Amino acid sequence: MTDPALEDHIESEIIPRYAHFDKAHDIAHVRSVIERSLALARARGADERTAYVVAAYHDTGLIAGRERHHLVSGEILAADPVLRRFFPPAAIALMREAVEDHRASAARPPRNLYGRIVAAADRLIDPDTVFRRTVQYGLAHYPALDREAHFRRFRDHLLEKYAAGGYLRLPHDDTDNLRRLDALRRLLGDPATLRTAFDRLYDAERETR
Repeated sequence: MTDPALEDHIESEIIPRYAHFDKAHDIAHVRSVIERSLALARARGADERTAYVVAAYHDTGLIAGRERHHLVSGEILAADPVLRRFFPPAAIALMREAVEDHRASAARPPRNLYGRIVAAADRLIDPDTVFRRTVQYGLAHYPALDREAHFRRFRDHLLEKYAAGGYLRLPHDDTDNLRRLDALRRLLGDPATLRTAFDRLYDAERETR
């Protein structure tokens, strides 16, 4: 799949950075995005090395906060001198574009194939995973909120992002996530189910802290 030296750099210098982020963006998350990116790259006949690097760097910019993390992630990738040993400047520019374009709220679709791949890999729309990551993010970033305030933030975020007219943008060829999004929207339309899911995950996450 990739050069051992490149993989060693990613595994020793890039992946560990995710240990410092919240549980919704931790090492398990980046490994999941890498795995799905590689599967999508194989399915689409794309270069696996490129997909691997893009996925590995896609959230590194969270070190500077969430708002600009996609841009900062691109800067980190482009500034990494080790990558220049493995990729020409044009390939690094392509990967930077892909990382910059992965954000769910982006106003325009990704500019290249690898941006579409990492965007699809980063948006695995499994209801339990989406709900759990939303609870985890809230607990990590808003620790002073009580249960009811956390539920309101949970509900409002999910509706703002995933409901019809929400800011999530999916490529038309991301058929699996489009199908899962329909299922998630049905759950969002059921307040009792949403509350039950929140309470279960909130209690479970609080127990592990």
